[in-house]
Amino acid sequence: MLNVGIIGASFARDAYLPAFAHIKGARVVALASGRLESARAAAAPHGITAVYDDWEKMLAEHRLDLVCIATPTVMHAPMVLAAISRGAHVLCEKPTAMNAGEARRMLDAARAGNRLHMIDHELRFNPTRARIAEMIHGGDLGDIRHVNITNIGASWADPASRPKGDWWSDASMGGGRLGANGSHQVDMLRWWLGEPASVIGQALTVLPDRVDPKTGEAWTATADDLSHFTLEMRSGALAQVFMSGVAATNMGNETQVFGSRGTLTLSNSDEKLYFAKAGESFKDISVDDPNASLEGLNAGIWNVSVLAALQELTGAIIEDRGLRRGASFVDGLRNQMVLDAVIASTAGRSWVDLDMSGAV
Repeated sequence: MLNVGIIGASFARDAYLPAFAHIKGARVVALASGRLESARAAAAPHGITAVYDDWEKMLAEHRLDLVCIATPTVMHAPMVLAAISRGAHVLCEKPTAMNAGEARRMLDAARAGNRLHMIDHELRFNPTRARIAEMIHGGDLGDIRHVNITNIGASWADPASRPKGDWWSDASMGGGRLGANGSHQVDMLRWWLGEPASVIGQALTVLPDRVDPKTGEAWTATADDLSHFTLEMRSGALAQVFMSGVAATNMGNETQVFGSRGTLTLSNSDEKLYFAKAGESFKDISVDDPNASLEGLNAGIWNVSVLAALQELTGAIIEDRGLRRGASFVDGLRNQMVLDAVIASTAGRSWVDLDMSGAV
């Protein structure tokens, strides 16, 4: 039986703990959060009594086979390195780290310790997005010419929508749309299209002047609430991603893939996948996720897809094998290099060339 520890209560409550209830051979024995009451609230429904507000104490007091980390980005590298030093395999949330240097150290440590490593880009385990990957790689769309992805929301639109101290709005903590959603888009595009050659983009703070909704106290946001970038892929395809949290209306996530032989469209609002061959009308080719009907899993592709990701990781640990699918720390490093390049492009207002040859 694998002993699992989790650091971070919110995503543990929503996704990790419901998923582990369906995984044979693994049990969550301890949970840590910055606030003890949050750890207790998440752990209690699952019968977990070892709860902490000190993650280092948790690691010291338990012999853990796997540590799952879902915390502010600034803590990813120190937590990963500490868990690996104690012999644990690691699942880390996205974005991988604060920068590519940290991501490199995480990868090197996992390799030196011979530990399995996965970044929780759970959409690699979503059947609909896997179908897109199969169609692209199988040639159903012909040569991919361009991809458009938009993610438009209103969660940051009201200056009083975020509390003072909100880490998602704090660049020094690793918050912002680029890391929160852009990391997923970069990973998905790399999965579908291969490696990028160059990027141009911006990570912007459109509404820095904020007001705490409870106290009325003014505060300043430093993380990006609007980001966009264009990737020029090595294949020659162009991929454009536009993400905003400051729109007046939620428009959700829309994906369009344009090839020489056909076009795909996918909307997160209904999870319907449509395919049109050249000269023909669109047809529904949606794929259902069998895990979505399992008891206890929270709704939504993020919560449901985590189960398959954890099944792959725990299976690899139990069977003493490498990962067969999913995003490793190598992918995490390469994704981080793209995010870093978008930040550099914001400052330089120019294209940034990407050299992935050393990220192996």
